[in-house]
Amino acid sequence: MPSVFVQGRPVDSYPRLAPEARHGKVRRITEVGEEVLHKPCRDVTEFGPDLAALIDDMFLTMYLADGAGLAANQVGVDLRLFVYDCPDDDGVRHVGHIVNPVLEPLDAAHRRLLDEGEGCLSVPGATVDVPRPDRAVVRGLDRDGEPVVIEGTGYFARCLAHEADHCAGQLYLDRLSRRERNDALRQVADRRDEVLARRAANAEALSA
Repeated sequence: MPSVFVQGRPVDSYPRLAPEARHGKVRRITEVGEEVLHKPCRDVTEFGPDLAALIDDMFLTMYLADGAGLAANQVGVDLRLFVYDCPDDDGVRHVGHIVNPVLEPLDAAHRRLLDEGEGCLSVPGATVDVPRPDRAVVRGLDRDGEPVVIEGTGYFARCLAHEADHCAGQLYLDRLSRRERNDALRQVADRRDEVLARRAANAEALSA
């Protein structure tokens, strides 16, 4: 099996960072409590250089924050869009972006829930077990408005579902019990400064 899939298609080789990141600018990552994260995002209706530049910025911002996925509202933009660079449980790397994503519902008979650790760049420092299906299928468009279908299993399926939730205005915290949510927020209080310092150091190293 190929070791890398880009936009759902196998490729023979790929650089450590997606080429889009070379053209991007770092954006501030929004955090839990900010309005843009807690309401459904608008559909993308215009395809062109502004959308391409946003995708470039999102890739770079994701990498500098050591993330596996990033939605547009996580950089303060109210649009249904996310980027990803994420392995699955077999070590296969998946890289790409999805505009106006729709997460397909799965028949309960053909899915298995995995209760595993999940974090979020907008909930800095917290990791909590969240049940997610072990498979995900997301349909949407690419930056040129062409249809794409991305399928994932294991950790990559978790990433796809997590980012699709963002586009619907939902954080993984919303899937937790009150006790679990409070635990996650305590983790943020304890670790947020450390996480933000690491991101700042990554950005400084890039500009050096």
